[in-house]
Amino acid sequence: MSTSTTVTGAFSLLDSLIRNGTFHIFGYPGGAILPIYDELFHWEKKSLVKHILCRHEQGAVHAADGYSRSSGNVGVCFATSGPGATNLVTGIATAQMDSIPIIVVTGQVARPFIGTDAFQEVDIFGITLPIVKHSYVVRDPRDISKIIAEAFYIAKNGRPGPILIDIPKDVGLEKFSYKFTSKFDVCLPGYKPLISIKKKHFYKLLDLIQQSNQPLLYIGGGAVSSDASLVIKTFADKFQIPITTTLMGKGIIDENYFLSLGMLGMHGTAYANFAVSECDLLIALGARFDDRVTGKLDEFACNAQVVHIDVDPAEVGKNRIPQLAIVGDIRKVITDFILYVDNNYVNFVNPEQTSSWKQRISSWKKQYPLLVPKNVDFLSAQEILYNISQIEPNAYFSTDVGQHQMWAAQFLNVLPRHWMSSSGLGTMGYGLPAAIGVQIAHPGQKVICISGDASFQMNLQELGTIAQYNLPIKIVIINNKWQGMVRQWQQAFYGERYSHSNMEKGSPDFVKLAQSFGILGLEMDLRKDLRKILELFCQYNGPVILNCKVKEEENCYPMVAPGKSNSQMIGLTKQQSSVNKDIKLSVN
Repeated sequence: MSTSTTVTGAFSLLDSLIRNGTFHIFGYPGGAILPIYDELFHWEKKSLVKHILCRHEQGAVHAADGYSRSSGNVGVCFATSGPGATNLVTGIATAQMDSIPIIVVTGQVARPFIGTDAFQEVDIFGITLPIVKHSYVVRDPRDISKIIAEAFYIAKNGRPGPILIDIPKDVGLEKFSYKFTSKFDVCLPGYKPLISIKKKHFYKLLDLIQQSNQPLLYIGGGAVSSDASLVIKTFADKFQIPITTTLMGKGIIDENYFLSLGMLGMHGTAYANFAVSECDLLIALGARFDDRVTGKLDEFACNAQVVHIDVDPAEVGKNRIPQLAIVGDIRKVITDFILYVDNNYVNFVNPEQTSSWKQRISSWKKQYPLLVPKNVDFLSAQEILYNISQIEPNAYFSTDVGQHQMWAAQFLNVLPRHWMSSSGLGTMGYGLPAAIGVQIAHPGQKVICISGDASFQMNLQELGTIAQYNLPIKIVIINNKWQGMVRQWQQAFYGERYSHSNMEKGSPDFVKLAQSFGILGLEMDLRKDLRKILELFCQYNGPVILNCKVKEEENCYPMVAPGKSNSQMIGLTKQQSSVNKDIKLSVN
């Protein structure tokens, strides 16, 4: 569609973003991006877009990330040049590692000043080149509409990822005759995110399933990006194959479902790790064989034939050579495969084929359940999280990184796209701003942030954003006065030399901190008050922080030590012996 209207580059940017479906933008203004914010002022007056003012650029990019993960849409954030742009780097890398589609727009010094070391000039294009899916420096305002259309297409198609668009200040101010480029007009020669699937691949996959007595589905974040939850459950039911997920794949299946084994890997369930060590067929869907999942790589599923299905051909064979590789969108591949089986092999399915395998897994579940302390005096993170999951089964959850993240992965049963956690990069400070993005995307839904006392202090300034927009986010601080996972590693592998991992000195009073922002602050240190306080916390009609003073020296088990295979977990004997000592409650 063409128009002869003369507009500025800033107008073209806002018009193009909105025409491509953007309504919420997270950001923080500054000098080089002021022409864009000035234009934004007029669009907000018309209620065509809403800007969420975060307190730090890192908070803005994490919020855009949480918005995208929970909604499936492209998140958008703005920042100015120089330090504004460099403050985005951790959030961009977080999105890149976890394949999250976001568009990051940065201001830049005017074109004549680029390369002169002008005030607040940095080469953000060059800095972020290794951590984006694609990036642009806009030299001509006439290109903006086309670039935005391309950016949305590239961010979402194929393997999702972040896109950086750097816009010099004078480009935003320059006037020109505007022509809008529709997403339907995008033409990217050579960019082919999907490859046609051959029927011989389906025949081979069917043959491998038919030969297998101990198959296992290994599901990663690619299945979540593909919205493949329903088709994966259909696939698992049809062939009676147990399912284990990565941290990124969490939520793809109800973990109370009889075929679910929960999460595998370094802090995965014992039965998931035993299953992957004993399976004879491993079907990886949208997973990348990450080191936190595989442990000692040459002993990971070492008795299994491997099928790897992924949208990104670069992942296939990167860490493990599969017997069968299929490149394609997970939902489409599995849907087409089921249709292929139904149309050609009606009598193929034998539900008894995996019965002994399922019985074996069931015995592992009984022998090595996830446990929470019950008849004890102290507060435990496990019991807090288990009860929250019972009280709010439909909530959206974000987490920070550390012990609390692993306990949350173990004890929260979540729905698809209801789990936001920095998995690949392991970014402390992610949880709170990500929860802001989730709440903005789902204003009527319950959003709960699970954080630790150390992680929470990384981006606690975003409480100001929560207060400004009165976002009813519930924040749980699992407060053990330590950088919990660091302390656990120092105890296990570094001779109990606790070098700079204690956080007690200098930590704020979290209740008073909440109150200073006009947010309700609650504290819990006695187990007898647990259920009552949690119900008050969850039911409160507004933002609230709950500071949970848990047992300081509690460790997160099971645990696969570095360089060990998944079957060599530590903490199992200790965990089982404590059943007799403390009389514990089994969750599974």
